Amino acid sequence: MNELLDLLNSRPLVDGEERDALGDPAAGTRWARERGGEGSLAELALLREVRDALGDVVRGTSSPDALAPLLEGVHQVPELTPDGLRWRVEAPPHARLAVDMVLAWAATEEQLPGRLRPCANDGCRLFLLDRSRANRARWCSMAVCGNREKARRHYRRTR
Repeated sequence: MNELLDLLNSRPLVDGEERDALGDPAAGTRWARERGGEGSLAELALLREVRDALGDVVRGTSSPDALAPLLEGVHQVPELTPDGLRWRVEAPPHARLAVDMVLAWAATEEQLPGRLRPCANDGCRLFLLDRSRANRARWCSMAVCGNREKARRHYRRTR
């Protein structure tokens, strides 16, 4: 789940300027390899596509059907092990990490439905995974986005 958040949050706004961790080939290769990918240009292009599609699905601007093209040619194969039945995912090497991200999103939606969401700060592009008991987290960071929003509301009230 952390890798899924890493992908979704790999294009933040910093001081109003976009910083894309997958935009620069060298930085993107490093990012992908740190998460078990190969770091090829094809893989980076697919990761950017998956990031955008997942972001739209999480924001609710696209339906999960938008992810279907990203899973073409992907198969699950049953594998018997001493521990029992296990499903192995087969995908082209350059698509493996992107497929893992889509599967992580699906697992998150199954295990923690509705808890993966965008930050409520309109000036922020980050996402959060709400692990709070009340399921009421709104900001990616209380110290940054939450504090800014509370300061804005206070300023509006006092004006």
